[in-house]
Formats: sequence, structure tokens, C-alpha cells
Amino acid sequence: MRVDHAAYQKASQVSILGLLLQLAAGLVLLLYGRAADDTTFVVASWFGFAGVPAWAALAIVFHQHRLERLEAMEREELAAARSDATIFERALPDQEAAARRLRLMHQWLMPGVSLGVAAVLATVGVVNWNALRATADPASELAFGVGPSLGWQLAVCLSLALVAFIFARFVAGMSRQPAWQNLRGGAGFMVGVAVVTLATAVGIVFHVFQRPAVIQWIALGLSAMQVALAAEILLNWVLNLYRPRRAGEVARPAFDSRVLGLLAAPDNLVRGINEAVNYQFGFDIASSWGYRLLLRSVGFLAAIAVVMLVLLSCMVVVGPGQQAVRLRGGSLAGRVHQGEILWKLPWPFETAEVVDMAQVRSLPLQEVRSKVSGVNLWGEAQQGEERRPYIVAAPRLSEEVRQDLGAGSEAEAVAPIPVPGASAAEARLDADPQGISSRFALVDADLVLNWRIRNDGLLSWLNFASDTRIRRAGLQTREAVLREIARREVSQFLGTQPLDQVLSPTGTQLATALRERLQASFDRFDSGVEVVSIQIPSLRPPGEAAMLYEELSIDVQNARKVVEEAQRMVGASMARLLGDARLAASVVNAIERWRDLRREHGDDDARTVEARQAVESLLANSRGMIATQVRQAQARRWALHMDARRTASEVLGQAGSFRAAPRLFMERRIMETLARSLGGVRQKYVLGVDPGRMQVDIQMQQPDTGLNLADYLEKKE
Repeated sequence: MRVDHAAYQKASQVSILGLLLQLAAGLVLLLYGRAADDTTFVVASWFGFAGVPAWAALAIVFHQHRLERLEAMEREELAAARSDATIFERALPDQEAAARRLRLMHQWLMPGVSLGVAAVLATVGVVNWNALRATADPASELAFGVGPSLGWQLAVCLSLALVAFIFARFVAGMSRQPAWQNLRGGAGFMVGVAVVTLATAVGIVFHVFQRPAVIQWIALGLSAMQVALAAEILLNWVLNLYRPRRAGEVARPAFDSRVLGLLAAPDNLVRGINEAVNYQFGFDIASSWGYRLLLRSVGFLAAIAVVMLVLLSCMVVVGPGQQAVRLRGGSLAGRVHQGEILWKLPWPFETAEVVDMAQVRSLPLQEVRSKVSGVNLWGEAQQGEERRPYIVAAPRLSEEVRQDLGAGSEAEAVAPIPVPGASAAEARLDADPQGISSRFALVDADLVLNWRIRNDGLLSWLNFASDTRIRRAGLQTREAVLREIARREVSQFLGTQPLDQVLSPTGTQLATALRERLQASFDRFDSGVEVVSIQIPSLRPPGEAAMLYEELSIDVQNARKVVEEAQRMVGASMARLLGDARLAASVVNAIERWRDLRREHGDDDARTVEARQAVESLLANSRGMIATQVRQAQARRWALHMDARRTASEVLGQAGSFRAAPRLFMERRIMETLARSLGGVRQKYVLGVDPGRMQVDIQMQQPDTGLNLADYLEKKE
């Protein structure tokens, strides 16, 4: 082919036509998607818009090639018309303005357009991916839309795919010429439009046959394809920076995708496969009769394979322990089959739902599960995402402490105070944060629901909910509904159980109660599910509060130890004082009653006296220390009384002697007193006595040396 300005003009015209077709495809997909609220059409429209800058850049570059060729032709004609070429050789740089602009376009325009297209594709791909993932969240406001007119949507997609593929093949054929080789980039974007519209048509077909998840996955795949194409363009741009070029070689733009180029020209792929086969066998096997026979018969073999696949799709083997039903257009058709061959219409007219009835499935009730090691300590910090704890009833410890300490203690300060005069005091108490903290608590619990489908519950299970898989949760809708029902029942049940019973359940009591409650709830909804068991791999206080529970347990034990020690001391003291600790309550009550009566009525009141006598009777009749002290006091009183009576009797006995000789009686008593008092005194003095009445008898004796026993013997009076 002659490469002149006419050739580049043809390429420029084709580029403008490709620009219009690319823009039209994007507008049709976008406007129809917005009008019909179809998410997949909106995502696919960006492939049409992303190719518009590439076609525009190709049209501009080919137009500049045409100008450069015209400039070269004028320069050649001037050079041939002038004999003196020296003057024109000096003016040559001024005459190569078009060529210089062409080099600048290949150096800056094409890489810039490539980077812009890559940025648009990457941004749109990431935004669409996040938006499509958000539609899977039930709490999100975004929703995945599918248009109501599926027939028209299928016709639009197939028409665009056909037109885009035919034009892409036409442009790919032109790109075989060296002057038009850059048209491969535009052909790649055009075949990309054909691919995305064909994929959208496949999703619509699956949606017609009640498989809505397929078109959602296709939309996600289109978003991922946009990001992958952007990455390929960026990689091509980097490689172009280091790729060596020959003089006069036209650089290949970075937006020229090699993958889309193969789809635009599949004959190149077949040629490459033939060359690879020849290389592996070491000779030209592609020219042999066997290989040519295989190529001629490939259509017939493919038809046989399709027929066999259709026939195989009519037969479904239902194994032992399995049950199956036929689905026609998403609705049940026929009876339940078990342990036999199920015959049905070929796909996609009928499908079979085969379920393993004996399989026990596990369903965690939490999105975030704690890591359970060999030894699960509450004090270990839990790493990861924030967990949602369960609400349980407040522990009985506070009530026990208030009962043990009694009225007027510090425990009364933390007790919830009802609002006086309120008609709904309980509701007001619940609204009070202090009341809530005393009535409820939190726990972190990992619960795993082990379940299976009942032997007669397959139809109930299939009618329970749809089998659409929620991408973010990784569960089917049926399993998600089961988990929400189980969460509700678990929350309601734990809200009525005290914290100490939840954290320290007795045996399998907690798991058994949960299993029975969940089974009753599933039966009410006719889910066809049998609850096998409830596993609790982790059960601990929430968050950092778990670290305090170790100290709380120690403090509780210490408090109980103090209480028990005090009770032991009380029992020992009462047993020592009363002889029997069981009498302590009656004695204390009697004393308190006597004090109250004494404070109200005084000591002389008959009721006070009666109460005092009752206390004295209780104390006196006991066999403890108090009764002993009372008896000892009584014995001492009688001893003092008898001593006083003995002294009185002695005095009365001396009264006759005194009356007979009073003076002699007095002197005799005085002398007896002096003898008792002066018997042990070594120096004796008598003062105030008339000397005429005294007679002193003095004996001078020599003290004996040695041991004188007489000095140590008590002398009688």
C-alpha cells in the first residue's frame, strides 16, 4: 500500500467514525441505564466513554500525519524545482513544522491521553466496585437495580455487541498495514464495548431464569475489568519509556491493550496457537492432514459435545442421604426425590436442587469471632474489630451484698432510687443510667449454631427464603435469616439471665436452654431446620472489663472470707457468752425490745420491767459465760451477806459482856488490839498512857548465835 496523505486521511476518517460509535455506545448504555434504573448498564457505559479520548487522539495524530506527508511532498517538489538547494537547505527547519508537531504529539499527546484514560478507568472502576459492594449490605441505602424491560435490554446489548465487534474487526484488519497500526488501540476499545455488552446480555438471560446473582457478579467483574485495563495501560506506558526504537518507527500508544487486541483479531490468536504447536512438536504439524481434519471436524465435534451436555443436564443422580427437587423458572415442580435418578428438562428450562440432608452445617452468630487458644484467659487483650456484646441481667452479687450489710450501709448508695410520685416508676428506672447499670450487664459471647435440614423439611427449607448469596456476608439469604432469628432469640434469652449464671453456667444448662429456644422459634417460622447443638467456644466479659473480673473474683472471695470470718467470730462469741449460738437472735431481739420500751416508756413501766425480766431470764437460763458471771455474782452476794450476818451475830454475842462490865470490856478489847498490832514490831512505844497505871516487865537476854528457831516461830497471842 502506498503511504501518502490519502492513506492517513482514510485512517483519520475511520478514527472519527470510531469516536462517534464509541460515544454513541456509551450514551445509549448510560441513558438507558438511568432511565430503566439498571446498574449494569451504567457500569458498562464507562467502557464506551473511556475509548472516546483514544479515538480523538488517533484522529488528531492521523490528521497530523496527513499534514506531515503534504509538507514532505511540497518540500520534495520545491527541491526538484530549484537547482540551487543550499538556500532551501538552510530554510529546512522552518519547512518541517508539521513533522515537528507530529513528533511532539507522539512524545506528549499520546502518553498523556493514555495516562488520562488509565486514571479515568481506575477511578471509575474503584468507585463502581465500592458502590456494588455496598448494595450487598442490607443496611445500605444503595440498591442494585435491574431494568423492567429485560427483552429490550437484551436486544440493545446484542445490537451494540454486534455493531461494535464488526467495526472492531474492520479496524483490526486495517491495522495490519504499517501506516494504520495505531488503529489497534481504537479497535481494542471497540471490542471492549462488545465484550461488556455481551456479558451484560448473558447476565440478563440468567436473570430471566431466576438467577439474579449472576448479573450482580457480572457488574462486579466489569468494575474489576476497568481497573485491570487501567493497570495494563499504566504498565505499557512504563515499558514504552525503556523500549528502544528504530529511526522512523512510530511508537505504539500505551492505551493499545494487547488483551483486547487479541479479541479484536482472533485470527492472530489462532496463528499464535499454531506456531506454538509447531514449536512444541518440532515440525510443521499445522500443515499435516490430521491437524487439518481436526480443524474441519471441530464444528461437528463441538455440536456432539453440546448435545451430550444437554442430555446429561436432563439427568441428576440423587445419592444416599440426599434429597432433590425440580425447579422450573424458580418454582418447585414435582415431588421430592431421594436415592434415585431424577429426570428433568434440559437446562435452562429446568434445574435441580440437590441437598445433603445428613450434613451438619455450622453458622457463627457473630461477624467477628475471638481467637480461642489452648488456654483462654479473660485478661488477655482481644485484638481486631470491635465486637457487639450481648445484654444480660445484672448479677445477684449486689443484692446479696445489700442483704448481708443491711439497711443504712454503703450498698444502699449504689441501689437504684425510684422516682417519687411517678406513675410508671419502673419505666423511669429503666431510663436512669444508674438503674440500667444495676439491672443489666454486657458479655462477649461466641455462639455457633450447628443445624441441618430435617428429613421431612426440604420443601419447608426451600420455601423459607431465597438462596441468593449475600456477597459481603458470604451467606445465602436463608442462612442470613436463620442467623438473625437466632440472634434475636439469644438476645432475648440472655437478657433474662443473671451475669454470674451466664459466665459460670452449670454443665450444659445454658447451651441446652438456647437450643430448645431456637428450635421452637425455627418451628414457628416453618423453616424445616433441626438444631443439632449450640457451641459456645468463647464466653467472657466485654472488652477491657474482662481484666478486672480476675480482681473482682479475688475481691468477692475475700469479701466472703471476711463475712464468714465475722460470722465465725459471732458464732464463737455467742457460743461462749450464751452457750448456744442459736440463741443469739432471740436474745438480741429481746434486748432491742427492752431498749425500745425503756426509751419510750421509762424504767418503771410494767412493760419495760417485763421485758427486762425476759432478758434476764434468757441470760440466766443459758449455759454460757453470761450465765456463769450471773451465778458467780449471786454466789458472791450470798457470801457477803453471810459474812455480814456472822459479824452481826458476833457483835450481838458480846453485848452481854459489855453490859456486865463496860470499862473492863473496853480495856480488854484495847489491849487485844494493841497485842495484834504490836506483835510484829521490833520497837514498841506506848504514848498517851498514865505512868502510874503502867507496869513494864523487861528481860535482858543475850541473842544466841547461829540458827535460833524461836525467831522464826510464830508466837501465840
